[in-house]
Amino acid sequence: MKKDFIKYQAQTTPHPLGLEVERAQGTYIYTTDGKKHLDFVAGVSACSLGHCHPKVVQAIKEQAEKYLHVMVYGEYAQEPAVALTKLLAQHFPKPLEKTYLTNSGTEAIEGAIKLARRYTGRAEIIAARKAYHGNTMGSLSLMDFEERQKPFRPLLGGISFINFNEKEDLRKITKNTAAVVLESIQGGAGFIFPEHNYLEAVKQRCEEVGALLILDEIQPGFGRTGKLFGFQNFNVVPDIVALGKGMGGGMPIGAFAASSKIMDSLSDRPKMGHITTFGGNPVIAASALATLREITTSGLMTESLEKEKLFRKLLVHPLISEVRGKGLMLAIIASSEEIANKLILKCKEKGLILFWLLFEQKAVRITPPLTISNAEIKEGCGIIIDVLNDIIKQEKAVD
Repeated sequence: MKKDFIKYQAQTTPHPLGLEVERAQGTYIYTTDGKKHLDFVAGVSACSLGHCHPKVVQAIKEQAEKYLHVMVYGEYAQEPAVALTKLLAQHFPKPLEKTYLTNSGTEAIEGAIKLARRYTGRAEIIAARKAYHGNTMGSLSLMDFEERQKPFRPLLGGISFINFNEKEDLRKITKNTAAVVLESIQGGAGFIFPEHNYLEAVKQRCEEVGALLILDEIQPGFGRTGKLFGFQNFNVVPDIVALGKGMGGGMPIGAFAASSKIMDSLSDRPKMGHITTFGGNPVIAASALATLREITTSGLMTESLEKEKLFRKLLVHPLISEVRGKGLMLAIIASSEEIANKLILKCKEKGLILFWLLFEQKAVRITPPLTISNAEIKEGCGIIIDVLNDIIKQEKAVD
């Protein structure tokens, strides 16, 4: 299968990890060679309830037997999508109320950009350096990283950049600004948190000049930081919020939400100002609804903070500079890029799945399912420490 995978399926890197997956259950992925792999990545934060959670699978099965796709987005009332958006509204802080369902997080960002320009009548979008919002052309335009942007220019115009956590840069937000787009926690940059009430200051500046604040919750959202949404840790409510990844419990979905006043501007002048065929797909919406219900009615969000403490207690080693993050959105910062690469690849050989971050080369992602047990955390952290000890031994042998 791996040979055909390389030959026929378009690749994102020259050297994919290439695990040949047979099945996945809970916190483990099983490969065709009979091995099981403890998953500390959860599909890059997407499988919030683990693999094939029974409530998610049951919701998918039940909906698949009723109807699949029946009409383009927004024309028919379909119970799973209606129930999902209603439940989201009940958990959003006001004035967030109305949700537009998309197929992915990057599509949510595209829609949010359009909505901000449509509502404000302005063109300029301000984003943060070292941000990651996706890879479609609009999302890519928000990424101030020349290596990734250069091959695809020209990109979306009217984009300016500020430095995350630098309040002096907020003067660049003016009456020409339609929106400021920020991750509530910078993911690809190394799980960088807003400091000294930074997001509050951004929101205040936006209100002063009539700009909108768009917060990207694609990674931190859906319980990963101990709150349903990451921004709830920072005493701020965005004008528009973008969602994705963990929202679907392993199924592909995204969304952007705003107040009714803002969101309704997309529905007229022109009509169908934003269109998607498969957004709000009933099977996907059923999966997301089951996921949201489980996260909000269980103790998983509170437990994520306790599990964070266990990770921090166990991940102490001379080759670990620090552990960043909150809840189950964590990153080991290794002593060097070389150590990070060795750790990820050697852990893979020992049955533990870790992964990289986009910009911070010394970072090792730890974003397991919210359902991970303490025993599984201990198992995985034990493998990490053993591998790091082996790396030290090998380095001493070379010396």
